[in-house]
Amino acid sequence: MADTIAAQTLEERTAAVREMRLDVIGMTCGSCAARVEKTLNKQPGVEASVNFATGEALVRLADDAPPLDTLREAVKARGYDIRVHVDEAEEAARREERAWLRRLIVAWPLAIATMAVSTLWPDELWARWAAFAMATPVQFYAGWPFLKGAAIRARSFTANMDTLIAVGTMAAYSYSVWVFFNTLSAFRAGTTGMGMKGDVNTHLYFESAAVIIAFLSLGRWLEARAKGRASQAIKRLLEMGAKDARVIRGDKELKVPVDAVKVGWILKILPGEKIPVDGRVLEGASAVDESMLTGESVPVEKGVGDDVAGATVNTDGVLVIEATRVGEDTALAQIARMVAEAQGSKAPIQRLADRVAGVFVPVVFAIAAVTAIAWYLADGTVEAALVPAVSVLIIACPCALGLATPAALMVGTGRGAQMGILIRGAEILERSRSVNVVVFDKTGTLTEGRMRLEAVAGDEHTLALAAAAEVGSEHPIARAVVEGAKERGIDVAPATGFRSLAGRGVRARVDGVEVLVGRRAFLEDEGLSVPDTLAEEAGRLEAGGETVFWTGWDGQARGVLAVADAMREGAPRAVAGLHALGVQVAMITGDNRATGEAIGKRAGIDRVLAEVHPEDKADEVKRLQAEGKVVAMVGDGINDGPALAQADLGISIGTGTDVAIEASDITLMREDLEGVVSAIRLARRTFTTIKQNLFWAFGYNVAAIPLAALGLLNPMIAGAAMAMSSVSVLANSLRLRRFKG
Repeated sequence: MADTIAAQTLEERTAAVREMRLDVIGMTCGSCAARVEKTLNKQPGVEASVNFATGEALVRLADDAPPLDTLREAVKARGYDIRVHVDEAEEAARREERAWLRRLIVAWPLAIATMAVSTLWPDELWARWAAFAMATPVQFYAGWPFLKGAAIRARSFTANMDTLIAVGTMAAYSYSVWVFFNTLSAFRAGTTGMGMKGDVNTHLYFESAAVIIAFLSLGRWLEARAKGRASQAIKRLLEMGAKDARVIRGDKELKVPVDAVKVGWILKILPGEKIPVDGRVLEGASAVDESMLTGESVPVEKGVGDDVAGATVNTDGVLVIEATRVGEDTALAQIARMVAEAQGSKAPIQRLADRVAGVFVPVVFAIAAVTAIAWYLADGTVEAALVPAVSVLIIACPCALGLATPAALMVGTGRGAQMGILIRGAEILERSRSVNVVVFDKTGTLTEGRMRLEAVAGDEHTLALAAAAEVGSEHPIARAVVEGAKERGIDVAPATGFRSLAGRGVRARVDGVEVLVGRRAFLEDEGLSVPDTLAEEAGRLEAGGETVFWTGWDGQARGVLAVADAMREGAPRAVAGLHALGVQVAMITGDNRATGEAIGKRAGIDRVLAEVHPEDKADEVKRLQAEGKVVAMVGDGINDGPALAQADLGISIGTGTDVAIEASDITLMREDLEGVVSAIRLARRTFTTIKQNLFWAFGYNVAAIPLAALGLLNPMIAGAAMAMSSVSVLANSLRLRRFKG
């Protein structure tokens, strides 16, 4: 009934809207998303893009597109389902995470206990009963998603890791059940004893099946946690906007929820308030802090006719604006949408183990079938055919396969955490090995994200008067001047008659002198002359990438003060380290090209992408990718979110915004940019270890398959081979603990 309602609802929405979002149910990996996308795109008049990270499909329907019933049937035939998208992506991700956590809570204690009793008391009747009782819920509750996934693949005649896991664990479990009850019946009949060392049929594999499922469940839980963060990031981003708006109605001012604001309404924004929606200034002038959206630390002066963006902060003046974009049309909502779309646009990388399994499983099935037939024809009994065939299936699913990726990932990510590097998952490691360009955002990443006084053209008296005049201002440049004076040991005198002229500068009386601080045009409009030598010095400072403003009194400009966003300590070393890895380094900034080139030169940057608007950062990353580059993006601001998601590898500074962190693949918990070098090296080393582990996981077992097929390898020796491969995988993974960066 619920499915029918969902279908009807979607059909109704289809009539009005030709583009929609659908929730996709049943996906477990990137290859699932690719399969659903391919299925939808095969339907006439349908263009679909499936985002595994959010569990959604963006579907565009032409007039001749089939009804939802047809789309659903096509998707369900591949083992998945679709339904009308609801704004519950975060809750759905949490439900998936909780489901895997419940399986972990069941699987791990029972798997450990099963291994303990099977190892310590292998021939005791009570221990075998206990192993059977404990392995059963692990196999059919914790392992149910793998069994279900294998059944889905079987329906479409494909195979992946789920198939290999299901076949191997079910072979081990079913064989163990058969042997256990067979020998139990013989024991009760008095024809054999449970402790017969020479009876090859007495060895059981309950612990192998349980341990494989426990480790793989851990990997799926970690993936579910990472997957859920995409929707959380978007939700947090949207929550950063204003909650209320001050609406002007005649002579009255009314506070209303921001969701109620309509295009064309007149709004008033006081100093210190967030601008609720995108709009155009009708009255007033102020400096607006747009760092939340643009990442640039210097507020932007706004006056009549200028556009302002929602969620930015009005710093010092009163603004009256007309709402021009509200709701999903605002700049903030567009950035959220860009993050989601960029995450979905990353081509899903099919797992290495899945690719191996897709070939390996059919081959193993064929060998097992041939083995069973050959032994039956040679011996004429089912038992003689069953034992070597089952040995082939058991040996084909190495216990170490459950350890190969999780073990390396846990050791590698654990070592990374000790170094302040958080790596989200295994696919990230695969992408990191191919990175050949690292793009740094400038403000807040290569630089500290706050203004500092860098130079003063004039004497200490000039700086003292300018700082005294700026004490009453909340402008970031004013704070930089005051802090710079104090750092230089200058006492800042009290000022009177302070007045701020938004977008121009300030004036105040200090020690009986009226001091002006601000733009050159402001001083000239007030009748102050500008000496040529001072103008030349200002030009030199601006050419060096610094922001210049002026101070003067008594009819003449007396000094120039230069502020800049200070370069992070260690930035040049980080760039040099990336060069040593054979990686090209670029910087992306909204600054003019001269300023950008000056900063890039100091850091040793190879390529400067200057004058880039915040909304175009992701496009710049796409442009590099179109050149054949594999791009890593390093950023910290909300405006970096789409670019971080678009990049092949997103690296965020942990001191940055939640949105940047959640949209990224690797998070640096410290501000040291040399962590970028360590992160890429650690990711590459960990991925190499995973590949080595997969070799060891399959190596012993592939070599032993012919022996099992010939009947020369009984199940007990097969178990020894599995144990050896597990030890090799663990030992190899533990080498990552010695990684130094």
